[in-house]
Amino acid sequence: MKAIAYTHAGDPSVLKLVDRPVPPVGAGEIRVKIAVSGVNPTDWKARQGEETVPAGGQVPNQDGAGIVDAVGEGVTGMKVGDRVWVWDAAWQRADGTAQEYVSLPARQVVPLPDNASFDVGASMGIPALTAHRALTAHRDAPLELKPGALSGLTVLVAGGAGAVGHAAIQLAVWAGATVSTTVSSDEKAELCKRAGAHQRINYRNQDVTHEFLRQHPEGADIIVEVNLRANVDTDFAVLANDGVITIYASDERDAVAIPTRAGMTRNARLQYVLTYLTDHNAKLASVRAVNAAISAGALAVGEQAGLPLHRYSLENTAEAHRASENGVVGKVLIDVAT
Repeated sequence: MKAIAYTHAGDPSVLKLVDRPVPPVGAGEIRVKIAVSGVNPTDWKARQGEETVPAGGQVPNQDGAGIVDAVGEGVTGMKVGDRVWVWDAAWQRADGTAQEYVSLPARQVVPLPDNASFDVGASMGIPALTAHRALTAHRDAPLELKPGALSGLTVLVAGGAGAVGHAAIQLAVWAGATVSTTVSSDEKAELCKRAGAHQRINYRNQDVTHEFLRQHPEGADIIVEVNLRANVDTDFAVLANDGVITIYASDERDAVAIPTRAGMTRNARLQYVLTYLTDHNAKLASVRAVNAAISAGALAVGEQAGLPLHRYSLENTAEAHRASENGVVGKVLIDVAT
């Protein structure tokens, strides 16, 4: 089968088209013929990283969607030909979704609702599961979102035009929250409007604290934060009493001075989120909720839904990684099936 792999860390040029054996399907596993593979920042950060690359190379990309090709012993509720999406495919494994077939534990293969395209399925995984965990960190939020679960709560999504921000907006709206977001341009504000955000604040020419509190004087119950280092003062200025700031992104320079008194006077909580290490029950609750939102049409992708798609062939996976690395607005997808 065709696959993209790298044998050492580096820039996108280390990604090579290779031929690999079709993976076997073991007991408790499902083999999926991948139609579309999704690219996330975590994929190219792993490719750049210092961790040891598996012998024989690493196939990148955590997310994807396709069709069940084979079902291992002991697997029930799934059959050959079913449409599915997958999550965390390359986490501590050599086989991600940038290849024609991948075998995974059955729990990581999720039935794709009939109303959803492979593009939707391949865009879930890392972004949607991260967003769901961030939104359920508040003390009044359930482990598993559903319509009405966040009614009465106000959510502020920092950087709502990104993939996680987009999913957070859509999931929060689906769950009944009032949603505000920050953006850096009018174009991104329009994308967030299409995603469902009720208030869009351009932090380049508007005072975020003033604009947010003008509409929401009680503050934000949940802040979904992509850059705490840049936004920490604003976050504490707008946080509601008993509110939570959930942080899902970082870099090596992101040590942050926390305003302790401001946090104490709000009974604030900081919740860091790394989706790979989410508690098992919480992770599966996120998977169920995300699939329910997909089925309800609440998690959509594409320009009309506020998340433009950028498509590449499997052979051009290096260019797909480069586009994500350069901060393209929207979702980068790789068409694996031909």
